[in-house]
Amino acid sequence: MSFGQQSGPPASPKQLAYLKSLLAKAGHDDFRTARREYGLTQRQSGGKFTSREASALIDRLLGNEPTDPPPVTGRAAAVDAAEEVASDELTRTRAAMLTGIPADLLAAELERRGWTVTPP
Repeated sequence: MSFGQQSGPPASPKQLAYLKSLLAKAGHDDFRTARREYGLTQRQSGGKFTSREASALIDRLLGNEPTDPPPVTGRAAAVDAAEEVASDELTRTRAAMLTGIPADLLAAELERRGWTVTPP
C-alpha cells in the first residue's frame, strides 16, 4: 500500500452524507473544522474515509462507542502503581536527607554547581 492511501473500500456517499449531517448537528461546518475535536487525519479531514472509518466515526458521534480510553488493568496497572510507590519513597528519602544539612552548606554547594542563591 502506498503512503497516504486508504486501507479498505471507500465509504459510500450515504455514509459521508450522514457523517456531514451528524457533524452539522455537533456544530461543525465540514470535516476540517471537526479535525481536532475528533482526531481526524489529514486525509479524513478532506472527506476521504474507508467504510470502516466512517462507521466508527458514526458510532462515536451517535454515542454508541466510548470516547474514553479503556482503564489500565493487569500488569500495566501494577507497574504504574509500583512506579508511583517508588517515586514517593524517593521523595521521602530526599527530604529526610536534606533535613539535617545546614542551609549555608546547601547554599555553598549550589553556588559551587553554578546556581545563584539569594536569601528569602
